[in-house]
Amino acid sequence: MRDRYSDLVTSGPGKALAAKLGLPRPARLRRYSVGQPLLVGPAIVAGVAGAPLLPEIQRILTSAVVDVIAADVMTAEADSPQAGSGPGSGSGSRLGAVVIDVSAARVVEDLESLRAVLAPSLRRLDACARIVLVGTPPESLADPAAAATQRALEGIIRSVAKELRDGATANLIYAGQGAGPALESPLRFLLSACSAYVDGQVVRVESAEVTPPADWARPFVGQVVLVTGAARGLGASIVEVFARDGAHVICLDVPAAGQALAAVANRIGGTALQLDVTAADAGQRIAAYVAQRHGGRLDVLVHNAGITRDKLLVNTDVDRWGSVLGVNLGSQLRMNEVLLDPCLKDGLGGITDGGRIVSVSSISGIAGNRGQASYAASKAGVIGMVQALAAQVADRGITVNAVAPGFIETEMTARIPLATREIGRRINSLGQGGQPVDVGETIAWLAQSASAGVTGQVVRVCGQSWLGA
Repeated sequence: MRDRYSDLVTSGPGKALAAKLGLPRPARLRRYSVGQPLLVGPAIVAGVAGAPLLPEIQRILTSAVVDVIAADVMTAEADSPQAGSGPGSGSGSRLGAVVIDVSAARVVEDLESLRAVLAPSLRRLDACARIVLVGTPPESLADPAAAATQRALEGIIRSVAKELRDGATANLIYAGQGAGPALESPLRFLLSACSAYVDGQVVRVESAEVTPPADWARPFVGQVVLVTGAARGLGASIVEVFARDGAHVICLDVPAAGQALAAVANRIGGTALQLDVTAADAGQRIAAYVAQRHGGRLDVLVHNAGITRDKLLVNTDVDRWGSVLGVNLGSQLRMNEVLLDPCLKDGLGGITDGGRIVSVSSISGIAGNRGQASYAASKAGVIGMVQALAAQVADRGITVNAVAPGFIETEMTARIPLATREIGRRINSLGQGGQPVDVGETIAWLAQSASAGVTGQVVRVCGQSWLGA
């Protein structure tokens, strides 16, 4: 779906008019294409208070062929008379990213060292640049001052994300003890164009055994991925991302969507499975299909199927309520129970050890929404399921995560009344709606084998929406 306002104010006479009237002009976001470099410019890599993860961060960026420059050089340039006065302005080197290790900061005074590096760097950001802070989970620290210092990073990163312009984003990684080797996948993702609509987010990374892919551009070669609700919208985009990245994708949807489902599967070279996810034996039928057609190996399960039946709660009847909860939440619980059965893991169609489950939640499940009590309940329930299930299957190396999309340009949002649709697009730090591919890229990142250190997480794909912030 086209955003005609953005088209108007970013091209031709509309651009000049918008500048004259002071109208917001959403940036054209840099999104991933095959062969694209991780960054379009050099990166500052700096550390605060010892910075134990700095060598690992430098190694990751070097392996990704990123030009790393010293923070003190950029600070000196920023203090020069030629320096600009705001993000994205001024002369000198344009930065593709700023990455700062703040994981050893333990006193409030350490935050001044962070400011001293970060503030002048903002003047040199290129369009669609990336800022990533790496800290320590506050809940892992017993000292109140240390926990307060680390929690302060969330306030800093979310505020900076709202100050940035030209499509730049800012995110925070909390790296647990021993998580250095597991840092590469989340850092690469947050720096890349794959995270175009992920902004103001906090990702926690735990210690985990990680084997980097032979090719970071095709991390799913040899893997089997099943995506529900694959016939259209988000699902169709999700399967395209997995196929692009080397996976064989099983596209699943209801029989009524059979023609569209077949078209999607044929387009990506996958297979189509017509099945109602609410069927009592859906999990068993999936396992049998995987066993018969794909050698019994299921590496990734993506729960995308979902419906809405919006009504004020006072006007919601039992059928409307039950259908939403049944599709969006109940079906996932039942399928997981079957496909995670240890008896199915060895070639019998269950999720293999070291596999991945990713569910689609929603910011409605975080903030609620008028007329969406059933939908919000189902999506909040997904978050609860993910957090509990992640702990249950951790000993098998399986990770369980969720994405929570905000306003994404789909057929569903196209049916929203114009005024409400425009509000939904603009009330985020990037000033625009996301694209289905933004959700697909985030799900694919969480599903990578190299993302073993990320589990029990809910990552919002919402451009830092002001709802549920």
